[in-house]
Amino acid sequence: MEAALRIFTLSFLLSLLSANPDVIDSRSRPNLAPGQVGKFPPSCNRIECPSYELVNSGNGYEIRRYNTTVWISTEPIKDASLVKATRTSFSQLFGYIQGNNDYHQKIEMTAPVIAQVSPSNGPLCESSFTVSFYVPKQNQPDPAPAKNLHVQRWDTRYVAVKQFGGYVSDDSVGEEAAELEESLKGTVWGKAIAKSREAGGLGSTSAYTVAQYNSPFEFLGRVNEIWLPFQMDK
Repeated sequence: MEAALRIFTLSFLLSLLSANPDVIDSRSRPNLAPGQVGKFPPSCNRIECPSYELVNSGNGYEIRRYNTTVWISTEPIKDASLVKATRTSFSQLFGYIQGNNDYHQKIEMTAPVIAQVSPSNGPLCESSFTVSFYVPKQNQPDPAPAKNLHVQRWDTRYVAVKQFGGYVSDDSVGEEAAELEESLKGTVWGKAIAKSREAGGLGSTSAYTVAQYNSPFEFLGRVNEIWLPFQMDK
């Protein structure tokens, strides 16, 4: 497992350094603002990331609208540690993009890798983590199936986003998620998130999602995000 992880992280780093220069991210690039609102992940200059429209920005948050996206996801992993669960999943996702799938198809590296976090109410305080790889657009019409992995197809959705730097830790993600929730209180977006959860919508399946854009070997300019997905009334 540790050997596979080392290979994965090295491959991820090399992909960032030698990715196809023709890959162009279609997102708008808002200016930097306090609290890392709108910081453009440097890795998205080199590898494919999902496109979105910036709808609104506020005090420490962004509201984005993502078009339809496709993800290849692990089965939920029960663990007390997001960091450990994500590390465990990396080797499985790395194997998938290297051809360990039903099509024996190699797939380009993308960003971000996301972890959907669903806290448990059980006595062991273990949460459930579903870790996902963004499927490149060229593979989205027919993503390769694989054992113990499943495809998530997301319809167009709104996401409240908070960015933070450094390395993700088990202590930091909960704090960042709580700060995002607090910053949205009293806003139309906060009300939409609450309504979506009550209706069993997009935000009801996980407390929040953690998006990581960087190779573990990138020490500077790291960009991570907390996502709160929700629906808007038409």
